[in-house]
Amino acid sequence: MIRLLWGVMHKFKIGARLFPARLDVRDGAYVVIKRLPMHNGEFEYQIKSVTEADERVVRESELRPNPLGYKTGRQTAHSSREKAKLQQ
Repeated sequence: MIRLLWGVMHKFKIGARLFPARLDVRDGAYVVIKRLPMHNGEFEYQIKSVTEADERVVRESELRPNPLGYKTGRQTAHSSREKAKLQQ
């Protein structure tokens, strides 16, 4: 069940495997062990490293579902055209 707060929901579930969006955080996968209330307008999560004893509290914007630089899914012709446009 996703917790509601004024119609806003947590983006990630407990047990979700996520990756840090910040470069100053140890790289690797983390698992959400607790969803925390909003702080300064943003949800926070308690996460634990999959490979180490590292545990921390982070804001939702500091998490991503994939490692940095990793692309999900197949690239379509449509997305290739958009990418080419952005590079011009």
